[in-house]
Amino acid sequence: MFKDPGRGGALVKVAVDAMGGDFGPSETVKGALQAMEAHNIELLLVGDREVVEAELAHYDIKGKSVQVVASEGKIGDDEHPIEGLRRKPKSSILVATKLMKTGDADLLVSMGSTGASMASSVFLLGLMEGLERPCIGGPFLGVAPRTVLVDMGSNIDCRPSLMVSFGALGSVFSHEYLGIENPKVGLLSVGSEAAKGNRQVHDSYELLQESHLNFIGNVEGMDFFTGRVDVIVCDGFVGNIIMKFTEGLGTALSRYVEQRLAGHLPADELGKVSDDLWQTTNMPRTMGGPLFGVNGMVMIGHGSCRASGIAGAIDTGVRCAGIGMVDSMRQELARLASAGALKS
Repeated sequence: MFKDPGRGGALVKVAVDAMGGDFGPSETVKGALQAMEAHNIELLLVGDREVVEAELAHYDIKGKSVQVVASEGKIGDDEHPIEGLRRKPKSSILVATKLMKTGDADLLVSMGSTGASMASSVFLLGLMEGLERPCIGGPFLGVAPRTVLVDMGSNIDCRPSLMVSFGALGSVFSHEYLGIENPKVGLLSVGSEAAKGNRQVHDSYELLQESHLNFIGNVEGMDFFTGRVDVIVCDGFVGNIIMKFTEGLGTALSRYVEQRLAGHLPADELGKVSDDLWQTTNMPRTMGGPLFGVNGMVMIGHGSCRASGIAGAIDTGVRCAGIGMVDSMRQELARLASAGALKS
């Protein structure tokens, strides 16, 4: 389903924000080491040295390319991202991002504060030319693994030109990562007719129609599952609500299935069905979300991710790095800019 550069591909240096997330550094270290089994990577574990080294002591890393890069503290989800970066210049996310800026890392992975990860990436790596803001995108439903949603929550208020850039970045991801030729781009609305939707949708519709993207018009929530569209564009306010609704629905349905089928299936089989249902509706927790639009490959993950989710985010990032995702996105934005599609 996904393009894969292979286990024997070029070495990828991965900077991991070991302190990020609800379970760092124990789960981040464990997940990062798991990822080494699938890919040719060098690990740069960024965090409080003594704490990270204590976690590494639980594993046999002899012969593995693992390095601890010292940092001091982390920026929490309850902190304002910009203020956090100013107050904590040696925090794990800033130190990890600096490794990307200096070329000492090819990929950055963090389960920490999304706002801090985005802010540090924008400040240190910079935005791609012609782009106003970065965004988060990718598949988010296991029953629709080839349908990309963008934006997943990084931009709450969006001008129409930003929505066009979302479509362009999502289209590149769909083509390069999922292998879909000429991806169909749709604008999420309350009806398929051009006249439906609010002002943002109407204005975005016009710009998308004028772009060179394969824009098919408005799509509805049901179209995540119909195969009619490959990339669904919306602002981050709507995208994040959709994503978290499905996550919550998956958790509720898993419990419901367990209750309804208890006594009808063996306990181990019932557990597998329940787990599969949860994973189907929680795809971002198993593969992370690429941060589109910054000059470097950055993966952001859910704060509640355990080791498997961290390994999954690294897996996605390594694949993206291996197929030149960032360069392809720069080229696509340049084409849009030359056509005037990124005008305000």
